[in-house]
Amino acid sequence: MKSHLFGHLPDGTAVQAFSLRSSTGMSATITQYGARIAELLVPVAGGARNVTLGFDRLEPYLSDSRHLGAVAGRYANRIGGARFTLDGREYRLPANDGRNTLHGGPGGFAYRVWQAEPDGETLRLTLHSPDGDQGFPGALDVAVEYRLDGNAIVIDYAATTDAPTVLNLTNHAYFNLSGEASVLKHVLHIPSSRVTALDAELIPTGEIRDVAGTPLDFRMPTAIGARIDQPNDLLQYGGGYDLNYVLADAPRAAPALAATLSGGGLVMTVLTTEPGLQFYSGNFLSGAPFAWRSAVCLQGQHYTDSLNHPAFPTTVLRPGERFASRTLYRFDAG
Repeated sequence: MKSHLFGHLPDGTAVQAFSLRSSTGMSATITQYGARIAELLVPVAGGARNVTLGFDRLEPYLSDSRHLGAVAGRYANRIGGARFTLDGREYRLPANDGRNTLHGGPGGFAYRVWQAEPDGETLRLTLHSPDGDQGFPGALDVAVEYRLDGNAIVIDYAATTDAPTVLNLTNHAYFNLSGEASVLKHVLHIPSSRVTALDAELIPTGEIRDVAGTPLDFRMPTAIGARIDQPNDLLQYGGGYDLNYVLADAPRAAPALAATLSGGGLVMTVLTTEPGLQFYSGNFLSGAPFAWRSAVCLQGQHYTDSLNHPAFPTTVLRPGERFASRTLYRFDAG
């Protein structure tokens, strides 16, 4: 594993990037800033192809609000009304998405410098989040580990707390397997028959909706663009796909199939222990160098706004418990 200077924060703090490489020739560049995947090179005929959106230096990330390749936390995705109740006490959070909180708030984990601990072929990144950070209770210690296994990148998350809190972690990588300007021709398979229904603010209503007979159904491999503009309230609210697909009613003991994505002669298989998969079709991407719908996110995570829906899988973490989660992305020719 090699490292190099990625840039400096405005206060002068140095940020490093680390390069991982597997025996198959796959490589990844991970930066301390936001524990981000900045580049993911996959072997293809004649060389290697970068399949994720990112930058080769720190400065553009400092003004980026799209969470490119970042670990989103403390709480990935949206929290309705920027509030939640835990053990009878209400907690108010900073709103950064209308009246809601998105990806942990305006100073979430994507905007922190993580401590790096290279260990052989594994890069371990750690972060201490103090009690009250972004309004969340409990002092939290988080670790994210990246390693390459052949043509797969494996992401392991772990966390402990000293007081009851809530936690939902994911990586917000944007994927484009072809290197072209659009992913609408990419073919997607999601083996899930249900999604969590949303309101116009993209906050779950509590309803679990069957996808059968709708443009939300990817149980048979389908081009992303084939039905993205068909009439459907959930597509209308997100300007395309921005939905949590129900994979299970609780976290799984081992990673299981969440999705496959095909394009540009590559197939990406997503496996996760998480009970949900967020599929986002890049509806809000804009501005150079990334065009509208030029990449997709397929994020293993808990259901959006789970902490405000008791029927959803719990995201509560208590002292003495250890949060653990794994998601991996495997790339094959196809």
